Amino acid sequence: MDIKTAEFTLSSPRVSMCPNDNKPEYAFIGRSNVGKSSLINMLCRNKKLAKTSSTPGKTLLINHFLINREWYLVDLPGYGFAKRSKTEVAKLDQMIRGYLLQREQLVNVFVLIDIRLEAQKIDLEFINWLGQSSIPFAIVFTKADKLSTQKVNQQVEAYKQVLLETWEELPPYFVTSAEKRLGREEVLDYIGQINQSLNG
Repeated sequence: MDIKTAEFTLSSPRVSMCPNDNKPEYAFIGRSNVGKSSLINMLCRNKKLAKTSSTPGKTLLINHFLINREWYLVDLPGYGFAKRSKTEVAKLDQMIRGYLLQREQLVNVFVLIDIRLEAQKIDLEFINWLGQSSIPFAIVFTKADKLSTQKVNQQVEAYKQVLLETWEELPPYFVTSAEKRLGREEVLDYIGQINQSLNG
C-alpha cells in the first residue's frame, strides 16, 4: 500500500470528540521520545505532518490524520518520563485508555519501542494491559539505524524472549528507522492487509 494523501483532521481532548465516522483507525503510541512523530512522518512521506520535537511529551491530544481518504492514522500522547505533574499524567492516562477501550473504529495499536534499550517495565506493562483488554496491537521497533544489523537482531530476539515469559504467542513486530525509511513498506502492507480483511 502507498500513501497518496495524508491530511490532518482533528485534535481531540477526549474520545467523545473524535471524528464521527466509521473509517478504521490505527493508533501509534510509545514512551516519550521514542521517535513517534518521525516515524509517522516517514510513513506518510511528509516531514511536517506530525510535529517532531526534542522535548519529550509534545503530543497532548488525540490527533487524527486521514490517509488516502480511507483510514485514520491516530497519533496518541506518549506515556512515561516527560516532565509532567501527577495530575497531568493521570489525565493523559485517562484520555489514552478511554480512547483505546471505547473507540469502536480502532482496529490496531502500534506500540513503539526504542530498539537500543533493554525491555522497559513501563512498555511491558502497557503491552500486557493491551493484551488483557483484548486490544489488537503490533510492536514497532524504532531507531534501528543507530545499531548494527547484528545488534538489531540481538535486541529483537532478547525482547521476544522477555515477552515469551508472559505471552504464549508473540504479537507481530516491525523493525523501523525513520532516517533510513526502513520498515515503511512492511508497516503499510500490514495496515493494507487489515483494511482488506475488514472490507472482505
